[in-house]
Amino acid sequence: MSTMSCRTIRLLNDSSRGVVRYRTSRYRVKGKGAVVITLELDPAVRALAFLVGTWRGEGAGDYPTIRPFRYREEIRVWHTGKPFLFYTQRTEAVDDGRPLHTEMGYLRGVGDGRVEMVVAQHIGFAEISIGTVSDNRLRLKSLHLGRTPTAKAVTGVEREIWLDGDTLRYELRMAMETVPLTKHLQASFHRTAD
Repeated sequence: MSTMSCRTIRLLNDSSRGVVRYRTSRYRVKGKGAVVITLELDPAVRALAFLVGTWRGEGAGDYPTIRPFRYREEIRVWHTGKPFLFYTQRTEAVDDGRPLHTEMGYLRGVGDGRVEMVVAQHIGFAEISIGTVSDNRLRLKSLHLGRTPTAKAVTGVEREIWLDGDTLRYELRMAMETVPLTKHLQASFHRTAD
């Protein structure tokens, strides 16, 4: 007989092999510890398995309208066995740790190596991108961009994310009304143990 509590599911182990184990204290076997639930990665997103995990690293940003800068970043990608991946990203300044940027969204595998990404950013900007994944390399290009009235006039985004050995790397290119598509960010990461 199991008892119920309201505790949350906690991620125990991210694996690039597409298996994620969760420890939950929601269901407990009487007299025993928490139950471990194993969720298989849905076949629709199996080509994106290399992204699953918590990644930490540093990057550099530059753009014609701003001064160059450096940042620390954490990216988390996880799944619940459904045909999409959850994605969150946050950055902070290297010099003083102040928060710089955050975004969150979803990656969906839609067949034949095609991928869709939906991302919302705290700056009043939403991005719908399409692209491809093969050989541990994801390429995305914005299809639709939505902005609040006070958001910056971004007109295009391209992302490339790839695994180089055990290092995850990315480059982001951005266009604005007054600037053509230009490299804006690049970073590299290592998977953490959490």
